[in-house]
Amino acid sequence: MNFDVIVLGSGPGGYVTAIRAAQLGLKTAVIERESLGGICLNWGCIPTKALLKSANVFDYIRHAGDYGIEIKDARHDFSSVVKRSRGVAEGMSNGVQFLMKKNKIEVIMGDGRLISPQRVRVKDASGKETEHTAKHIIIATGARSRQLPSLPQDGKKIIGYREAMTLPKQPKKLVVVGSGAIGVEFAYFYNAMGTDVTIVEYLPQIVPLEDEEVGKQLERSFKKQGIAIKTKSEVTSVDTKGKQCVVQVKTPKGEEQIECDVVLSAVGVHANIEGIGLEELGIKTEKGKITVDEFYQTNVSGVYAIGDCVPGQALAHVASAEGIICVEKIAGHHPQPLNYGNIPGCTYCSPEIASVGMTEKQAKEAGYEIRVGKFPFSASGKASAAGHKDGFVKVIFDKKYGEFLGCHMIGANVTEMIAEAVVARKLETTGMEIVKSVHPHPTMSEAVMEASADAYDEVIHL
Repeated sequence: MNFDVIVLGSGPGGYVTAIRAAQLGLKTAVIERESLGGICLNWGCIPTKALLKSANVFDYIRHAGDYGIEIKDARHDFSSVVKRSRGVAEGMSNGVQFLMKKNKIEVIMGDGRLISPQRVRVKDASGKETEHTAKHIIIATGARSRQLPSLPQDGKKIIGYREAMTLPKQPKKLVVVGSGAIGVEFAYFYNAMGTDVTIVEYLPQIVPLEDEEVGKQLERSFKKQGIAIKTKSEVTSVDTKGKQCVVQVKTPKGEEQIECDVVLSAVGVHANIEGIGLEELGIKTEKGKITVDEFYQTNVSGVYAIGDCVPGQALAHVASAEGIICVEKIAGHHPQPLNYGNIPGCTYCSPEIASVGMTEKQAKEAGYEIRVGKFPFSASGKASAAGHKDGFVKVIFDKKYGEFLGCHMIGANVTEMIAEAVVARKLETTGMEIVKSVHPHPTMSEAVMEASADAYDEVIHL
């Protein structure tokens, strides 16, 4: 079949790209080998948030007494928690199927491989092969769990994020290797469910991409919840021969052994670029990613790539934004290149983490003279009333012009608050403009105004 655009992969990059292409009047097809919605909808963003919500509810019930409510003998059914998560994922995937039909997008199930810059061969589950042509082919094949030599995943005792979402039995003891978003989210979930959790992180702080103060706060909060944390530490081997895993950990204090039921490897992701015809077409790659220009054109005319298989933050919303820019450029529009310095990052453990822009350290290293403001949720009336006083909002401004350089939050619901900072930075809002923008009281979000006021020595409630 002939198309204007073929999108290889239907994750949040691929399906959004396809829908925008169809809206722009381009005859569009999506090739998907597994399930519409990709990893995000089926094995990532969405089902993990369903698991985390169950953990939140259970956590609330266990601390109901703090709110004057008595609940006795509260228990959870682990298999039912997993089942609910899978149901949510299935519902979202069905929603993408509806969107494909609504936008008249052809869905071709099977493994796709580029055989020329305008031709894709697809092998379906039965082994049957078909070929399809398009003026433009967009690679949106995403990424998978990264494997380390010292942590060979067997899917049972040493697992990745996919298995972590569907374990048939809750482990009594879990070691999480890596403390990025995936690692800390699963650490929180399993700990809240009653599993004994240990995090092993190679770098000096957990959530190492976040501002240092955020990492320290999360470590305090996690330790208070009973999660053991080992930073500056490395898993050198895992013995899985016996009933339990024996994890060998190299720490600053020497070698340690940790026994557990399951080891979760959460050390990042690896782009899915193998077996799709890149080498045969001479499409350039670097450090395991496809090389593209600012509008996602590869070095081969008519072939593009977006999402986790290209350089940039491996985030669903980044993939979606890249795909929209890519097809708008193809359609003859004049989109602006994506500003990767204004991408929000969110982590959905408890307390939540959200950030955008430079950390304090990065701003100083970039040569800025800065104003830093910070407002703790312990001083927030809404946070006190809600029983969520852990955390803070931290803002960073350029001292000379008031440019909003960065915003870093840790606390309840901060993933819903970070968009204010993203929009403010996009509009080149200054620090004093935020101070003078009236925020509603009592809310968690007024902490952004209070932190900004603190940067200018005008804070009221500290």
